[in-house]
Amino acid sequence: MSTTLAQHTEAANALVRLLPTPTPLQPAPHSSLGLPLEQMGQAVTASFVGAVSADLAVVLLSAGPGVSAVAGTDSPVISNADVLRPALEAASACLGAGVLGEARTEDASALFGHMDSSVFELRGPEGTAGWFAVRLRSGSGAGAGAEQSVVGKLGRINNVEMALTVEIGRTRMAVRDVLNLEPGRVVELDRSAGAPADILLNGRLIANGEIVVVDQDYAVRITKIMDVAEGLG
Repeated sequence: MSTTLAQHTEAANALVRLLPTPTPLQPAPHSSLGLPLEQMGQAVTASFVGAVSADLAVVLLSAGPGVSAVAGTDSPVISNADVLRPALEAASACLGAGVLGEARTEDASALFGHMDSSVFELRGPEGTAGWFAVRLRSGSGAGAGAEQSVVGKLGRINNVEMALTVEIGRTRMAVRDVLNLEPGRVVELDRSAGAPADILLNGRLIANGEIVVVDQDYAVRITKIMDVAEGLG
């Protein structure tokens, strides 16, 4: 239990480092009893599957920055889930090798109130600024199949469909610049012509390849497969 709590505390610390708050927050363990569950109705949640399986949720209260404060706009192009997903990814990376599913906004009161959830109060200079919860799925703790390899643990999701993405490059832009994009605008990427493309599974790098054309459709020829621990760790 102490090992699990330490791991969840590490996840909470990783989460707050990437939260878009004006001042850093400090996570403090909190009992699931007596929580203001009415505040958990608009949490951003995601499920993690890999070395362990877990559900994660984070909610920033009204005092924290919403999409309009972070992006400077009410545009539906950017959602709370988009803004908070990097923080959830950082938290899930502390749980071991695996894949974080789609982030979505929903009522997470059941997760925060579950007796098996590790709940953290996110404290700011003016008091409680938010909440974070992580709950391991049944049978996915350290004692369940601890001797299995990463591949063996991921084998249980072999039939689950995931998003495979081919990336030829990327760049970083301020949200205001993204919202000002218009037809004809050229966006320079961070990769030279002829460099291998990255192949990502649910955002995780798993292979490299080269772009080809097959029957007038774009395709990718695999040139390198990453080691499982390298691509998913």
